[in-house]
Amino acid sequence: MHAPRPRVLFVTDLAYLSKGRRYCDKDIFLSSQLREWVDIALCHPLEARALMDAFDVVVVRNSGPVLGYQDAFDAFARRTRENGTRVFTQLTGKGDQRGKQYLVDLFADGFPVIPTVDDPQDVSRLPEVNTYVVKPKWGADSIGMRHVERAELSEAEPGSLIQPRIDFVYEVSFYFIDRTLQYSLYAPDPGRRWDLEPYSTTAQDEEFAQRFVDWNDIDHGITRVDACRTADGALLLVELEDLNPYLSLDRLPEMPRREFVNNMAQAILALNAQP
Repeated sequence: MHAPRPRVLFVTDLAYLSKGRRYCDKDIFLSSQLREWVDIALCHPLEARALMDAFDVVVVRNSGPVLGYQDAFDAFARRTRENGTRVFTQLTGKGDQRGKQYLVDLFADGFPVIPTVDDPQDVSRLPEVNTYVVKPKWGADSIGMRHVERAELSEAEPGSLIQPRIDFVYEVSFYFIDRTLQYSLYAPDPGRRWDLEPYSTTAQDEEFAQRFVDWNDIDHGITRVDACRTADGALLLVELEDLNPYLSLDRLPEMPRREFVNNMAQAILALNAQP
């Protein structure tokens, strides 16, 4: 007698629009493929709290920036903790799930991240450059980001992130399921962030990305580690996306894409099997 198929609530906002990316295509593809292993239903993030108790696993995918419905998302997260709901990606991340404070903390602790402070009085700890990036700690898709000169930094809102604008060779993203690297993509043209190509990692690249995944201490879910390659060859962390990372699956060849879907399905099944 076969065990019942897990019931999965796939949380996604199919109407969400983002410049240069179509989130809905990725989630339509993923949910259609996962049906091979699970019974799956899609819902908008605002409906997740009301519906999740009828499912075995909640998969949070394209929930979009939660700033527009922060109270509802916080209520959803509290409910999952209170009920012990199995969530993929689990909502215990220390990266973007909690805003961008981690960049300030990791820089202070000596990690290889873009130099970041949140107080204009600490600007002396940053490299001296012509232009700085100022952005809110709680943000996504470059919402609220602006470029300013050093003399203008004193006008930054309290708590804003302040970073030097770095000239880099390219950006590269490492995509993990649970704590295992699945694939990597990079943007050869720094001016075209989402024009991505497959990237062949070195052992040093993988060690760099793995360090942040292990620091984040997430056991179940998808994490994207974004980094930039500086002119001297170093990698610096740009973002640790551990809530709803865009996956750029359309940039992968067919075989790696199939492997990713299979590995995601197996991770969901393993999570469901936990007591």
